Amino acid sequence: MNLNINLKRSVSLMLFLALGTLNSCDDSVNGNDLIASNVDASFTITPVAGAMNTYLLVAQPNGVISSRWDTGSGASPGKMNEIISLPDAGTYTITHTAVGAGGATGTASHEVVVATTDPAKGNLVQGGTFATAADQAKWTSAGLSPTGAAFWSYANKSATIHSPGGWAQEGIYQTIDVVKDKEYTIDMAVSCPSGSDETWFEVYAGTSVPTPGVEYKDNRVMGLSTWDGCAKSSFSGQLSKVGCVKNDVTGTVSNVVKFAQSGKIYLLIRSGGNTFTKDGITVSKVEFRGK
Repeated sequence: MNLNINLKRSVSLMLFLALGTLNSCDDSVNGNDLIASNVDASFTITPVAGAMNTYLLVAQPNGVISSRWDTGSGASPGKMNEIISLPDAGTYTITHTAVGAGGATGTASHEVVVATTDPAKGNLVQGGTFATAADQAKWTSAGLSPTGAAFWSYANKSATIHSPGGWAQEGIYQTIDVVKDKEYTIDMAVSCPSGSDETWFEVYAGTSVPTPGVEYKDNRVMGLSTWDGCAKSSFSGQLSKVGCVKNDVTGTVSNVVKFAQSGKIYLLIRSGGNTFTKDGITVSKVEFRGK
């Protein structure tokens, strides 16, 4: 009997001491200890041998879960080792955002000076920045919304597609001269602070002439689609990174195109949907370049 009492007392004492130790620890430990306190976003930039204006970005991996890279067109998801191309001469600020435990972030930036434009990768898009009235005039409306319910507006060096939903859509396009069998890449910065439902944002590079009021479907290259899993929530970055629409030719998510004949093609951006974001989808820095 005395043995049982002593055993119970011993167990109670051990529990008391253990709880006391836990309470003592709680007083000194940050309640957010699962959130990283210092995320190292440092990285290096190295020119890629034999590739003009091409650079390898290498971030240190310790304590980093994911990376976002911004070369001047908005931050996009990327890898720890990322290859970038800066075809045009100029000074670029490259920013790396490293994401650590608990969503904590750190940022680091470096400048790259590109002395010479790559002649093989010049941007064939005219007015791709939408910066001036002359830039905006390079684009033609596809005339898909006769009532004007869906429309594109221009401001802050960008273009924004607006739609009240109910499947209203609108597009803009321009002609580009291409060379037979040459590969090209298409890209642009896209952003929206809120999501949509039953919505698309698609980019085409077709040889058929757009007809006012007729939905263009010739050679879809890339885009966003809530059916395919993107644009359901906010997004920002290069379309080649945040898009999820498959290329009609490759059957994969790819921004590469080539053509069977030299001549004019039509670069067309078409967007709309059933429950369209209240903020519109904004596009800037549209590019069509030789690969």
